[in-house]
Amino acid sequence: MKSLLKYLGKYKKESVLGPLFKLLEASFELLIPIVVARIVDVGIKSRDMNYILKMGGLMVLLGLIGLACSVTAQYFAAKAAVGFATGLRHDLFKHIQKLSYTEMDKVGTSTLITRMTSDVNQVQSGVNLVLRLFLRSPFIVFGAMIMAFTINVKAALVFVVAIPALSVVVFGVMIASIPMYRKVQARLDKVMQSARENLTGVRVIRAFNKEEDEKRKFEDANQLLVKQQVFVGKISALMNPLTYIIINGAIIALIWTGAWQVEGGIITQGEVMALVNYMSQILVELVKLANLIINITKSLACAKRIAGVFEIESSIQEHEKAVSKGGHDTEAYIEFDHVSFAYSGSREDALTDINLKVKKGQTIGIIGGTGSGKSTLVNLIPRFYDITSGSLKIDGTEVSDYQLEALRKKVGVVPQKAVLFKGTIEENLCWGKKDATEEEMITALQASQALEFVREKKDGLQTVITQGGQNLSGGQRQRLTIARALIRRPEILILDDSASALDYATDAKLRSAIAHLDENMTVFIVSQRAASIWHSDQIVVLDDGEVAGIGTHEQLLHSCSVYQEIYYSQFPKEGGAQ
Repeated sequence: MKSLLKYLGKYKKESVLGPLFKLLEASFELLIPIVVARIVDVGIKSRDMNYILKMGGLMVLLGLIGLACSVTAQYFAAKAAVGFATGLRHDLFKHIQKLSYTEMDKVGTSTLITRMTSDVNQVQSGVNLVLRLFLRSPFIVFGAMIMAFTINVKAALVFVVAIPALSVVVFGVMIASIPMYRKVQARLDKVMQSARENLTGVRVIRAFNKEEDEKRKFEDANQLLVKQQVFVGKISALMNPLTYIIINGAIIALIWTGAWQVEGGIITQGEVMALVNYMSQILVELVKLANLIINITKSLACAKRIAGVFEIESSIQEHEKAVSKGGHDTEAYIEFDHVSFAYSGSREDALTDINLKVKKGQTIGIIGGTGSGKSTLVNLIPRFYDITSGSLKIDGTEVSDYQLEALRKKVGVVPQKAVLFKGTIEENLCWGKKDATEEEMITALQASQALEFVREKKDGLQTVITQGGQNLSGGQRQRLTIARALIRRPEILILDDSASALDYATDAKLRSAIAHLDENMTVFIVSQRAASIWHSDQIVVLDDGEVAGIGTHEQLLHSCSVYQEIYYSQFPKEGGAQ
């Protein structure tokens, strides 16, 4: 939590004024029993209606002043808490954006979403409660005890016994429930993960008629969360009956002691009422304090989880002497030299001893079976992952020696899953180039074979795309993501199985248009289709993370058994297309 307190730095004034006004409110609240005692002992005893009205007016005035102080304190506390959460959420999002694919894979999307939403909200609530109640409740408890001693020392001894007994109950329940609340938060992650998987995969679930199975899985995860919440709730529920037993026992002792002292003329009836009022105030404040501490405990657990995300350092780091461009005169523009790579936590390499030289402007096809490492290979180029061993150079410079921003400006990536964002087509294209002109957009759309369907839309470039592009077909989404990458005219274009939803004719037109768009553009085409890559300058055949063959279509068709198997499975020998 200490590492997160810096976000209150901008709200020092509010963080001081909030508790200060709460203490003022508490001070006026402590005066109320004394005023009531005066009304009973003086006004009612002497039947002086003017005195009763005057003291009643004073009590109303104290209440109004207390209300004003309370509202002011709420304002400052809320302003500080909301500002704190806003700054925290902003920096947390910024930090997550800096994490590499390795850390994102390790932590998990559902966990990060929980940190960004539920955990930040809980911490915000904790900050708000601390600013409002952390000083007020102890102040009322000890203030009421001191006021009781000013009335009568013997009667006030009941407070000396009752307050520790109440504290034992309150803090005992709190200590027992703290670790359980941490488990509840961890269980919430599981429910969030289940909900996210169901929402993102709803079409697949329906296609396989698995709705009932997924409902049961979600209900099981939810029931475990409910059971833990109910269990910790039962422990917390012990607080009220136990505290009421103690407080009512203390009130009985006060009335018993007070009655004898009233009869002996030691104290007055109004003072007995004041003592009872102070005891009631102590009960209310101790229960508030217990609930506050439980909320603080939840907030601290959430703060620890958020701080844990901040502590994760990206494995992709720039060194101080990172360069913005290569510019070395080398034969190979991109060179894989004995490159191996293993995912974090995996004992086996996903890629083993990859050797590949690519000249500027070449088109490289990458093909292989499922899980052969095709996407992994191209993800090393923009340094989404760092290689485990070997050397990967672009323009004669190691990718690890480039500034990340400069390296990724060189590369345009079209991922396997076509991801579009809520907004217009124009806004989505501008992700590729912020200041893109309409002419550049038209050129990119034309090359990606998307111009025709965009023009058919009533609003053209201003057509609104829903979240994830759900109002477009799979092929339309793929073509728009290709246009988004092309609009920046990258030096290296990576098409990671990004034409799988396109028919063969459209796929062929797309490849032809890209080839004529910029002859110096180096293109990597990852595909399961032999037809998508057979015109490439070089074809890399991968098999279980290793290179099974490199060459042209004709060369591989005669020399590489893995390529032959893939090709003839799609084009039988009798009618094989060449």
